[in-house]
Amino acid sequence: MMKSTSQTFSLIKAEQQSLLYLHIAVFLFGGTALFSKLIGLPALDITVYRTGIAALALFVLLTLQKKQLTLASMKDYGIAILLGCVVGIHWVTYFAGMQMAGVTVGIIAFFTYPVITVFIEPLFNKTVPKVKDMITALMVVIGIVLLIPEVSFGNQITLGIVTGIISAVFFALRNILHKNYFSHYSGPHTMLYQTLVACLMLCLFVEVPPSQVTESDWLLLLLVGMVFTAIPHALFASSLRHLSATTAGLISCLQPLYGSVLAFLLLHERSDILTMIGGLLVISAAIFETWSVSKGRR
Repeated sequence: MMKSTSQTFSLIKAEQQSLLYLHIAVFLFGGTALFSKLIGLPALDITVYRTGIAALALFVLLTLQKKQLTLASMKDYGIAILLGCVVGIHWVTYFAGMQMAGVTVGIIAFFTYPVITVFIEPLFNKTVPKVKDMITALMVVIGIVLLIPEVSFGNQITLGIVTGIISAVFFALRNILHKNYFSHYSGPHTMLYQTLVACLMLCLFVEVPPSQVTESDWLLLLLVGMVFTAIPHALFASSLRHLSATTAGLISCLQPLYGSVLAFLLLHERSDILTMIGGLLVISAAIFETWSVSKGRR
């Protein structure tokens, strides 16, 4: 009985730590959108340099910590390559969507992924979506719709929205694949392989070579590669060891709020009343999901 109680307590503690990791990661993710406008490079180039810097930072971190760099089996190497390809496509379409449709609309289009996750994850787990998650997802959708400042059907806007939704599909797929087939590795370990594969997969298509990248863009790339990529993605991947991809997706809906706050502080962008109401709905959904996960094990 004592052993069972100790195991339950350890599980609760691990889950709460995963929630903390997830919230820190989401905050840093919120700042990533700003770099689509701050860095004067195409979306693919940003992705290549960003993933290259992140992979190098993670390699140094794991080496200094004397952690194992290799994977356990050839199957795991195959999964790592698949995850790297999926996350590479996600990052390119993520930045491209915001460059075409604008940061706000691009983030909103991308944030269809929690809803997509709710419907895709049960296919892997052979379960049906929970009513709680369906209701929370609906609340998120309403909040995100209210965040849209203006509906426009211009070609670039429409293409950006479609691109953002494609990015959402690949991100949801990455999270689910990682949760089911790769979560036994630490966050930094798995992200080392994902960023490395993404960089190698896309580097042949770079338009602006390193020698032509400006000093200011290099500084921004270093910032986004290390602080806004290596750290949050490692934390995010670590959180999936004790949280479902659906939970991670729904809590990640705080990202538009964090992005809006950072945009206000750094770019002096202001939000209207509908944006504030939408943000409140999204925050409420994320808080509810966090609370329900914390209480569920007790």
